[in-house]
Amino acid sequence: MTKFIFITGGVCSSLGKGIAASSLGCLLEHRGYTISLIKMDPYINIDPGTMSPYQHGEVYVTEDGAETDLDLGNYERYTSRNLSRLNSVTTGQIYSTVIEKERRGDYLGRTVQVIPHITNEIKRRITIIAENDDPDFLIVEIGGTVGDIEGIPFLEAIRQFRLDVGRENSLFIHVTLIPIVGAAQEPKTKPTQHSVSKLREIGIQPDIILCRTHEDLSKEMRGKISLFCNVEERAVIAAKDIKKTIYEVPVVLKEGGLDEIVLEKCGLEKKRIVFSDWEGMLERLFSAQEDVNIAVAGKYTELHDAYKSIFEALAHGGIENDVNIHIVKVKVENLRKDNLDESFRGIHGILIPGGFGERGIDGKVLAAEYARTRKVPLFGVCLGMQVMVIEFARNVLGYEDANSTEFDMDTEHPVISLMEEQNGVKNMGGTMRLGRQPALLKNDTKTYRAYGKERMSERHRHRYEFTNSFRAEMEQNGLLISATSPDGMLVESVEYEDHPWGIGVQFHPEFKSKPIRAHALFRDFIREGKLYRDRQNHAREGGLEKAQTSG
Repeated sequence: MTKFIFITGGVCSSLGKGIAASSLGCLLEHRGYTISLIKMDPYINIDPGTMSPYQHGEVYVTEDGAETDLDLGNYERYTSRNLSRLNSVTTGQIYSTVIEKERRGDYLGRTVQVIPHITNEIKRRITIIAENDDPDFLIVEIGGTVGDIEGIPFLEAIRQFRLDVGRENSLFIHVTLIPIVGAAQEPKTKPTQHSVSKLREIGIQPDIILCRTHEDLSKEMRGKISLFCNVEERAVIAAKDIKKTIYEVPVVLKEGGLDEIVLEKCGLEKKRIVFSDWEGMLERLFSAQEDVNIAVAGKYTELHDAYKSIFEALAHGGIENDVNIHIVKVKVENLRKDNLDESFRGIHGILIPGGFGERGIDGKVLAAEYARTRKVPLFGVCLGMQVMVIEFARNVLGYEDANSTEFDMDTEHPVISLMEEQNGVKNMGGTMRLGRQPALLKNDTKTYRAYGKERMSERHRHRYEFTNSFRAEMEQNGLLISATSPDGMLVESVEYEDHPWGIGVQFHPEFKSKPIRAHALFRDFIREGKLYRDRQNHAREGGLEKAQTSG
């Protein structure tokens, strides 16, 4: 029978429950067990698809086109799983389903209540994944913090779930914080005690406590947490702050014995862990001696999580090329023609990410022009590709008013326009071109060489597309169409003909990149950034040598 692991959080938000869930999944997979994961979010939105990145960070898109929480991105990066819309559950989805059933009369006139109807629907969602995937372990992360009023139905549901499946088939892991207080820098366990006390009031007794802490826990602190939280001392595990990368967390938790304790408490064999691929990846990351500087020219740069998968995919490309990636966040609204050299000084590659709305578009166009004319490696993703097309039309074809109809409905040169099937769409949530879509690659292009094959599929999230009536003129002047939909109607990627590496893609390759296997486009982008850096250094050294000789 599937073993169910429920992960909750206390004391404060952003403690890393998602990373803990991902890391545990990583460890169990490396021990030969099958896993699946669910993120349960207590917000009333159906999904984060209509939320501002400033509110919720990036929207992660699954293969089947679900717009989900960014934690599903962590789940997929740390494990071998491809997740679906069933792996992302929100309060909005739960209440929507229950209300729909009530309207149909499914409850036969009974009063519809949080208990049992809402909690039953939450439990049903968990059971569906267990039945469909049939994993050895189903890891369920409960979003929010214990004590939040909106999270109570989820906590009540998992309390009931243990009664349904039995203690031997379920496990509760609670993630808390050990803060350091005062001039003496003394770590305090009291917030953890209060958090667990709040959880026990609901009827949930944690089996394992993960303590976010700057340093390892002393024996005295473990003993105190064990005593007051009614948890075995060995099951009080330090989730120490990592040094360089979140990909260290599985190693930290392995050293704390988390996976062994989980297997023991679930009554399963402690299979030998084969962890060489993950440890080898970390070794490459830590041994890198060279640096590559990548500018991410975006509009949501204030919030790191807004481009979470982009940043992670760049790091993966760095690992693959044995270099450290230094990301320089360039806010496109601040870009002007007279500050481009200063803004991109020391940069070895420019990435223009996706986004929505007109704000910052002129800055993105300037960034694309700078990269194209200065031969700086350029990678445009989704809106980034569309910006490359707009810039090329304005500055190469001479269409000064060229634009996307998203930003200017009256432009005479709509090089980017609304997809035909999007006409008349009024609801914003879940209505874009979403999820896995196939494409054909054109031979003898940089995009083709990256993939090494003629067919591929990638995940999408967009409403606007390259306008086909401009294709011939673009290609005649040096902007190649390097990938299209199988029927040839939709442009999936473009690239500059006379440029070391300038590629724009309509899809989101960052969603399929992993630390142990970087996406091919990010791998090649970083490789080209490294080559550009070497060329710049060589030219600088040559100029210096020439100046010294002349002197």
